[in-house]
Amino acid sequence: MRTGWMAWWRHAAVLWLLLCALPASALAPKGDWLLLPDRVWTGDGDAAHTGWAVLVHDGVIVAAGPAASIGAPAGAQHVALPGTTLTPGLIDLHSHLFLHPYNETLWNDQVLTEAQDYRTLEAAAHAKATLLAGFTTLRDLGTEGAGYADVSVKRAIAEGLIPGPRLFVATRAIVATASYGPGPRGFRPDLDLPGGAQEVSGVDAAMAAVREQAARGADWIKIYGDYRVGPDGTTVPTFTPAELKALVDTAHQIGRPVAVHAASDAGVRMAVEAGVDSVEHGYGASEATFKLLKQHGAAYEPTLTAVESTAEYFEHYVPGKSEPTARMRDAERAFRTALKLGVTIGNGSDVGVFAHGENWREPAAMVANGMTPAQALHAATDVAAKILRQSQHFGRIAPGLAADLAAFTGDPSMQIDALAHPVFVMKDGISYRSPAASP
Repeated sequence: MRTGWMAWWRHAAVLWLLLCALPASALAPKGDWLLLPDRVWTGDGDAAHTGWAVLVHDGVIVAAGPAASIGAPAGAQHVALPGTTLTPGLIDLHSHLFLHPYNETLWNDQVLTEAQDYRTLEAAAHAKATLLAGFTTLRDLGTEGAGYADVSVKRAIAEGLIPGPRLFVATRAIVATASYGPGPRGFRPDLDLPGGAQEVSGVDAAMAAVREQAARGADWIKIYGDYRVGPDGTTVPTFTPAELKALVDTAHQIGRPVAVHAASDAGVRMAVEAGVDSVEHGYGASEATFKLLKQHGAAYEPTLTAVESTAEYFEHYVPGKSEPTARMRDAERAFRTALKLGVTIGNGSDVGVFAHGENWREPAAMVANGMTPAQALHAATDVAAKILRQSQHFGRIAPGLAADLAAFTGDPSMQIDALAHPVFVMKDGISYRSPAASP
C-alpha cells in the first residue's frame, strides 16, 4: 500500500510540475475575442479595410467586417489596437530554427561543436522570437546536423509546452554523397565528421532516405539539387537525373511535397523537370528556366535576405553604403525575372542565417527588389498558405479559418517596413502578444 501511495504522489508531483511549466496561454480557454484595429487586411485583395473588426470564437475566425456590423457575445475580450493594421499571421517558407547567424558562430562550428540538446533549446527560443514577431507558421527546411529534433519541437509547440509557430518540418535534408558539409574538403581524411544532412548515392538509397524521413515525421522532403562541388568550388548539380526523379517520385507517392535547394541554372532546371514543388534560392536560373518553372507550377522562394546577410558577414557589404555584391545582383536579377514572368513567389527568407524574429526583412527585401507591399504581404500569407497546401486552414482573414492573426503599427499593405513593429499576435485563437485586453 505504501508503495502505491508513493507512486501516486510521484505521478501527481510530475503532473503539477508539467502544468506549472506550461505557458499560461496554453492553459487558458480560447473563448471569444473582438479585435478592433484601425484597418484589416484580409489577404483577399490588395487594400486594407478601414474601420473593420474581427471576431474570434474558440480559435476560429467567425466574422470580419465593419465594426458596427459585428456583435460580440457577452464576456468577449475586446482588444483595441489603435494605429494598427490587422493581417493574417505571417508565414516564412524557408527557415532553419536550429541555426543562428554565422557572424555569431560559423555554420561548421555550429554543426561540429554545439550539442544537439543545446541546439534544440536554442530552436525553442528561436521559435518563440519568431511567433512574437507575427510569424505564426514556418516551414523549417532541415535541422542542419540536429537529426530529427525538429519533430520534437513541432510536437512541443502543438501540445502547448513551448510557444512557437505552426511548424511544417523536413527533418534531415537529403544530399548526394560527399557534397555537403562539414567537409570533407578542408578536413583530415581520417576524420568521421557529423553531417549537416543525410547523404545518399544511387536510386535505392535515395528512395530509402525519403521513406525513412517520412516515417520519422517529415512533412516536406528537402533535397540539395546542386552545391559547390564543381572544379574550384563552382555550383553544379549533385544528383543524376535518375536519382533526383526517384527522390521526387517516392516523396509524392507517400504524400510529401518536395523543396529543392538549387542555385545554378542547371540545378533549377533538373529539379523542375524532376517535378519538385518548390525551388529555394535560384540565383543563377535563366529566364528560360523560370519559364519552365512557371509552366510546371513550381513555387519559388528567393531568400534575398540570406544573400545580403552573408555579404555583410563575409564580403564587407554595408547596407545603405556599399554597392551590392555580385551574388546580391544575381539574386535580384533572378527575383525580378520570376516576378516579371508571373512565377508563384512565396516568402522564404532562410532565417537562421540571420536572426530569428527578423523574418520581416524578407518581405521588405522583395519590395526593395520590385514587388509592391501588397504583393509581398500576399507572398507571406495566402500565397504561402497555398504553397503549403493549407489554404483551407489559414493564410487569410475569413470566417471558418484558424485565428492566426497579427497587428502591426502602420499599414504594411502600403509601407512594408510596418512589419517590423508587431503589437498583437494570435495563433489558433490564443493571444501571445497583446495590449491589455478587457471584457
